[in-house]
Amino acid sequence: MTPVNRKECLRLVVFEQGGSGAYKVAGIETYGRDIEIEQVYDISSPLPEIIDEPEEFISGNFGGDLVLDFLRHPDLSEYLVRLCVTKGIPVIAPGQHIPGAICPFTCCGLRRREGLGPYGEQFGMPEYGLEIRDGHIAGLQVRRGAPCGATWKVIPRMIGVPLERAVDTIGREIQFLCKVSPSSFDPISGKSRLHFAGEVHMAAIKKAISKKT
Repeated sequence: MTPVNRKECLRLVVFEQGGSGAYKVAGIETYGRDIEIEQVYDISSPLPEIIDEPEEFISGNFGGDLVLDFLRHPDLSEYLVRLCVTKGIPVIAPGQHIPGAICPFTCCGLRRREGLGPYGEQFGMPEYGLEIRDGHIAGLQVRRGAPCGATWKVIPRMIGVPLERAVDTIGREIQFLCKVSPSSFDPISGKSRLHFAGEVHMAAIKKAISKKT
């Protein structure tokens, strides 16, 4: 994996299937800094159950500093990861289990790690700064958040919430904002991605409160 130079604008390449990454691309464009979305490759044509020649759908003629894989077809994702490995480009494939890729449970489950430049600094497992007034939340500052933007969008719903209700409230509100299907379960762990998104935000607000109290 070739580390991204922190001083340069990160060139991001996105692969999606039928607009599957559109919501996150919009979030990155809205809330990201020093990130240039160089290309979005959308595969919208009907696909067979088994793809023997994935190169017919994915051209190797791309370059960048980081690839986000939102493809749904496992044959295409595995081929994309192999391409990225040969090119020396790190690839994040949320919710998947592909050797050679970084595979957080969800986009908001990406832990901090070296080599992901501005994207890794700004997006992934959420982190908040907190302002408290009279036992209520007076302000939230996002230090790191979900690329879908839910970490930022939930802030107006949290202002004025009493501290003792903050953890449960943010978990519930994030699940309203999250675009993951409620029926989406990981077949290996059996965990719900929607609940996981709520849990990581609950952990983030709990940590922010503990630093202030």
